[in-house]
Order: sequence, then structure tokens, then C-alpha cells
Amino acid sequence: MITNGSSKSMRYEDIQKALYPLAAGFGNQVDKEMTVFRGTTHKDNLGAYYEIISQQLLNPAWDEDDFKRVKTNLINAIKVNLRQNNDEELGKEVLYEMIYRGHPYGHLNLGHISAVEKLTLDDVKAFYQNNYTQANLVLGMAGDFSDDFLARVKKDLSKLPEGTASPLTLPEPRKIDGFEAEIIQKDTRSVAVSFGFPIDVTRKDDDFAALWLVRSYFGEHRSSNSHLYQRIREIRGMNYGDYAYIEYFPRGMFQFHPDPNLGRQQQIFQVWIRPVESNEKAHFATRVAMYELHKLITDGLSKEDFEATRNYLLKFVNILTKTQDRQLGYALDSRYYGIGDFTKTISEKLKQLTLDDVNRVIKKHLQDKNVAFVFITKDAEDLKNRLVNNTTSKMTYQAAKPEALLEEDKIIQDYKLDFKPEKVEIVPVEQVFTN
Repeated sequence: MITNGSSKSMRYEDIQKALYPLAAGFGNQVDKEMTVFRGTTHKDNLGAYYEIISQQLLNPAWDEDDFKRVKTNLINAIKVNLRQNNDEELGKEVLYEMIYRGHPYGHLNLGHISAVEKLTLDDVKAFYQNNYTQANLVLGMAGDFSDDFLARVKKDLSKLPEGTASPLTLPEPRKIDGFEAEIIQKDTRSVAVSFGFPIDVTRKDDDFAALWLVRSYFGEHRSSNSHLYQRIREIRGMNYGDYAYIEYFPRGMFQFHPDPNLGRQQQIFQVWIRPVESNEKAHFATRVAMYELHKLITDGLSKEDFEATRNYLLKFVNILTKTQDRQLGYALDSRYYGIGDFTKTISEKLKQLTLDDVNRVIKKHLQDKNVAFVFITKDAEDLKNRLVNNTTSKMTYQAAKPEALLEEDKIIQDYKLDFKPEKVEIVPVEQVFTN
């Protein structure tokens, strides 16, 4: 309603027309603990740009037609964009709700359809009044602006209600007991897989740098050098890619690097297996990932892999803050986590790491006994039967493969994943994010 609605001084249609020649926009990102409003404009257009967006933020019109349009778009984003058109993001978001069931994090950021449908304009106004306060506000600016302009922005923001700071105190996530699975029944051509479990590590913790390195080695996002990518895609040709995460990373199929300003007090370790073509192959790919995770926990990293991954990250970290807006975003995140400059801090900690540090952190924070899984498939009953019966998932190839790989496949095709029938639930996609 703020970034996609009218202000008291300008209709939304006129706002769009006014921003177009400025080559500028005003956007938002909503997560569990942060809501971010952000925009970028050329310094020569700063005055005109700020006049428009400041009115949207500070003097929203709360127009009923805007509300109906935004509400409809939000419901369509859940029904169509996520449930119907994006199996991979759907699986990852279902996984988060599954892991955080009964927890403040256990709710899709977009909302559930029934809750959105019940929202009224008065609900939105009350939320704005109670939460968009000076006490909750952090201002971030980067670029070529004057002291006078900064003073003007601060003065304008002082018009927001004073409010009181409301720090979020979170309970521990529920305990995952063994292997738990949700299989989403959907008419789809392939099978998407995500799995994970809570971890007790964020950027503020001493073990973060080591676990960040392990994540990169095991499944760096969009990297063909990562271990999972090599074992599932490169040598077996099963799918497009396979990645691992220790921080929330939405929209991963559209971008190479995570967005800033998704700070959370609690995170999960997650593996994303991009879609494979059948239930049997999805079962096999899941077995490969779990087999490799077990080996990682048991054997740790080799000295060669440790040093290669560290050298990569010491260069890669600078790419994460390569633009002015990303530098600002990471600076706000560092403030949230109570750490220094991210690039400098993580680089220093990476340089101080030893192989023993990394392998200790693997055994401390990673495990393969209590894991939540999400599958999206057109034949959920078949996949459930395969999982609970530990059915052999034989891998076949169209071309010759090394004998060592074929021998490993014989181990993996029967690698035991101990799914109990009562812990494997089938959910029609129409019920996902509904109530």
C-alpha cells in the first residue's frame, strides 16, 4: 500500500508516470524481522524523486481502490506466481513453514490466502501506525547527497509516531524427530526437492565464517565448482544444479547473489535440489545429497578443499558488496547483527580459520538424523511408497560412465533414508498457503 499506492498528494498512476522519466522506482522487501523500503535515483533527480516517495511513505492516501488492487495482486502472487508457476520457490517456502511450525517464523511472508482475504484497510492502517515508528526505524543512505538533504530526511521521518522499540524474542524451533516429509501433490512435469534443519548460527556467531565456508564448498549457489553440483549434475547429469544455504535466500532461481536485509535471529541449513524428471530420480538425487552430507560430517573437508574454498571466498565476498546499494544493505545487516563491516569482518575471520576449526564446526552444527524434506510431484502416492519402503532407485545413463561411479551408484541406490509412514504427509497444492 505504501510503495504500490497513492499518497495524499498524488495518485498512484501519476506517481508511476512521474518516476518513469527519472528512471527510478520505490520498492519494498518484507521478511520476518525487517521491512525495507528502498530506491535509487540519479543525484540530479534527487529532489524530485524524494518529494514523491516521501509522501508515499509519510502521507499514504489509504485509497480503497489501491487496497483492492494490492490485495488482489498479493493473492495472485501466492496462487499463481508461487503455487502454480514456481515449484522450486514453493518447495523452499513450504520447507520453512514445516521447520518453523508453531513458531513466529512459520508463516509465508506473502501471507496465507484466507488471512489476506480477511484483511481490511483499517487493519493495514493500524499496522502502519503501530509498527512504522521512529523507535523501529533505521535510516540508510549512500551516495552523493548534501548534509542539508540528510537533515531534511531526518526531519521528515521525525513525523512518524515515536513508538517504543519492540525487540522480537523467539522460542526455539520445534525439534524435528527423524525424517519428516511433506509431498506436495501437483500436476507438474518434474520433481522439486528441498530439505533442511535448524542451526544455531548467524553472522554474529564465532562459528559463522567456518560454516559459511562449509556451505560454499558443499553447495555454493550457482557455482559449478561446488561439491553437490559436481556429484549430482556434473558427473551424473541429473538436473540444473544443487545448492546449500545457511541463511534465508529467496528468489534464488532468478539471481546469483542473496539480497541483503533479510536478517534473522534464527537460520536453517538447507539443500536445494533443482528439479529432476521422475520420482525415482528424485529419490536417487536425495540419496546422493544425504550420502554426501553424511560423508562431509564423517570425514570433514580435506586440506586442499579447505584452502581452495577459502581462496575463492576471499575474492567472492567483495562481489557481494560490489554496488553502492548492496554496500548499504550489508551495512544495515551488520548493524542488525552487531558486527563490523561484513566484507572486512568475514575476510579477517576466513584468514584466521584452520582446517581443524572447519571440521569441528561441521560436526558441531551439521547432522543427518533429524531432517525435514519437501517434494513436489504429480504422483505423491508413488513417491511416498518409495520413501517409506526404501525402494531401490536405480540410476541409468545414456552414455558410458566410469566404473567407480557405477559402483558408488550401487551403494547410493539403496542408501537408507528412514522415512516412517506416519511422518510422510501428502498435501494437495491447492491447500498450500491457504489457511
